[in-house]
Amino acid sequence: MTHSVDLFYSYRSPYSYLATGRIVDLRREYDLAVNVRPVYPIAIRNPDFFSQINPLWIPYLLKDVQRVGDMNGTPISWPSPDPVAMNNVTREIPAEQPHIHRLTHLGIAASETGDGLAFTDEISKLIWNGDTKGWHEGDHLARAAERAGFDLAHLDSLIDGQFDAYAAKTGENQKALEASGHWGVPTLAYKNEAFFGQDRIDTCLWRMGQDGLAKR
Repeated sequence: MTHSVDLFYSYRSPYSYLATGRIVDLRREYDLAVNVRPVYPIAIRNPDFFSQINPLWIPYLLKDVQRVGDMNGTPISWPSPDPVAMNNVTREIPAEQPHIHRLTHLGIAASETGDGLAFTDEISKLIWNGDTKGWHEGDHLARAAERAGFDLAHLDSLIDGQFDAYAAKTGENQKALEASGHWGVPTLAYKNEAFFGQDRIDTCLWRMGQDGLAKR
């Protein structure tokens, strides 16, 4: 019997990216369906977040994601450009956001029309693995989408002119995430039980194993 798990995900979250490869491997190894449910990052949901947190938080985050990547052999570099536009001095989040809404809505469209995990894997690697500066330029996104089996122009046609509809879908994903028992990403939710963080994937696997999750 195929088991199903929801993956709540942000394309600006380094920990979401660090979790992706492991989740792809799990789906390949186990009889598992992964439903990718993109949400807006906390900087969009709460624009004051980064101006209010302890000043040690960001330096620690940068150090931690680098060492987790190094430990797991996953290349990671802070994206250029950042998927969320932010004033790095004042930490203010401007209302005008050229990237994150499109990325999030594309992820939802991909999940609704095809293999959302494959799309998310390719797009997150493009943004986060450090190989591509200016990931938003030229045909980088189109080629990443194509590697996942998607036509980027078609996905864009689905979301163009539908901002409010896709924003509502994103909001529904956030509500479902919180209903499972958490608010952050990455979170795997199995039978509405939240497993938050890239370091809780094995715990979720253990829980599904209790329900008879089998290898392919």
